[in-house]
Amino acid sequence: MRSSLMKAYALLKIYIADSLAYRASAVIWMLTDVVHCLVMPLVWLSAYNGRDTIAGYNPGEMVTYYVMIAFTTNFIVSHIMWELSMEIKEGVLSQWLLRPVPMLWRLIAQNLSWRAMRMALFVPVAGLALWYYSRFTTLSPLSLGGLFWLSVLLGHLVSFFTAYALAALAFWLQETHSVFSLYYAPMLLLSGWVAPLALMPSWLQGVALVLPFRYTTAVPVEIAIGKLQGEALWTAIGLQLLWVLAGLAAAQVLWRKGLRQYTGVGM
Repeated sequence: MRSSLMKAYALLKIYIADSLAYRASAVIWMLTDVVHCLVMPLVWLSAYNGRDTIAGYNPGEMVTYYVMIAFTTNFIVSHIMWELSMEIKEGVLSQWLLRPVPMLWRLIAQNLSWRAMRMALFVPVAGLALWYYSRFTTLSPLSLGGLFWLSVLLGHLVSFFTAYALAALAFWLQETHSVFSLYYAPMLLLSGWVAPLALMPSWLQGVALVLPFRYTTAVPVEIAIGKLQGEALWTAIGLQLLWVLAGLAAAQVLWRKGLRQYTGVGM
């Protein structure tokens, strides 16, 4: 047990050092992910044009929604499939398969270190955004209790295991970048990143209920601003847990089957 903990700690230290070495890249990727969320409130504040609410959101809730989407995106959304698929394609994965550390441990350590770095970089940006938009509207009060943080953790695990499963496709496909790009289209729309799901057509909201994307960022943000309460809240958290288990199972099955035919071609 102690040996396992020491390995996990060593991995975490390595990837924290790695994330600190590429601070400029972390800033660029963080801004790429959040600039949309920090600009869209201006569009919606203009759209209200005297109206009290749009699809059940008042101006303060709409502004807070996008600030919270930017905040949660930095921690929740995982992009590990890009680097991992490249390691499979180039044969770099062979190095890790020979080391006495489970691949999942390595991915978790790598992922957590980058999430922590991005969150630290985002805090001052979020502070400036909240200060700026408070000039236009009273921001809705947030409910960042235990259920919110539980939902954030579950949302991150949904995204992480989905990305892990997607990366395993590189065992069979020569080119995976187009598949990953295709994945981002429904992910950005149905995760609530583009706009609150309540503003979308009813049929699209129905699609969002049965796919995993809503259970990454939309659910915790809706909990934070009070749009999910009571039975609906517990149902959403239960579905998040279900998608975590489904993502883990899919990733493990694809990974094990992929390893059986992995040839380690590359430099």
